Amino acid sequence: MKKILVTGGTGFVGSNLCKRLLDEGHEVLCLDNFLTSSEETVHDLLKNKRFEIIEHDIINSFSSDVDQIYNLACPASPPYYQLDPIHTTKTCVLGAINMLGLAKRTGARILQASTSEVYGDPEVHPQNESYWGKVNPNGIRSCYDEGKRCAETLFFDYYRQHKVDIRIVRIFNTYGPNMDPNDGRVVSNFIIQALQNKDITIYGDGSQTRSFQYIDDLVEVMVRMMNNEKGFTGPVNTGNPNEFTIKELAEKVLKMLPESKSKIIYKELPQDDPKQRQPDITLAKKELGWEPTIQLEEGLLKTIPYFREKIEKKESVKASN
Repeated sequence: MKKILVTGGTGFVGSNLCKRLLDEGHEVLCLDNFLTSSEETVHDLLKNKRFEIIEHDIINSFSSDVDQIYNLACPASPPYYQLDPIHTTKTCVLGAINMLGLAKRTGARILQASTSEVYGDPEVHPQNESYWGKVNPNGIRSCYDEGKRCAETLFFDYYRQHKVDIRIVRIFNTYGPNMDPNDGRVVSNFIIQALQNKDITIYGDGSQTRSFQYIDDLVEVMVRMMNNEKGFTGPVNTGNPNEFTIKELAEKVLKMLPESKSKIIYKELPQDDPKQRQPDITLAKKELGWEPTIQLEEGLLKTIPYFREKIEKKESVKASN
């Protein structure tokens, strides 16, 4: 049994990771400032004596004796990270410094949840880890893109200068239960719009591509990356290499919800929105023996009931008031 710190532990990825770590018998310390999440995602975990939740913002220092640190804290959807871009940058940069400092003091191994956004609007397709990216340093997405790039820089500087035991994963589009219905990500947007019979909004002409990874596949590769004893630091891509256009995703959602009266409409593409996203996962296969096992149709079938329940619960509360 290890004592494991998960920052951003009540978020979408963090809550699923906390459950996995508890199922494996570990003691889990969940840290979150609740700016974009709540205890609701980990409600079922609170009765577990090996689970502790602390309200804390990692832009401020934190101390605890831990064996491993998963640094997930940071809003990951554009509407949330653009709401307070300065705080987003602080979370990426100061948060990394504080968590790396904790790892240095305790000797803990630390994993950074980086992102495919470090590749920006890529000129290389699919994206592999040796590609340096094409990122706008002054755009509305820069607080997140450049913040995560700087965090990777800090991780490798602490690794080289202080011998901190680091791991870095670059996460491509991920979806599944515990997503915030209002976080503005494309999978959650389309499912909720279809369930509510609202127009499905595509930005641009829908030809831009994404690769969609189910949450269980992501948690699996994160745990494998953290526990690999080969000294493999990464960065390593984690995502599903099967590529779909945004229009194809909308059509799949509508096909799975034939009762929906939603129609597809098109709006202007936001600034710096990447045209292509597809991970090259050759390195993950080689170093971790990992590749995704859940494809888009199966993942959507697992995810739709979660959002249906969230909507029904919200409507029930509204009716009772």
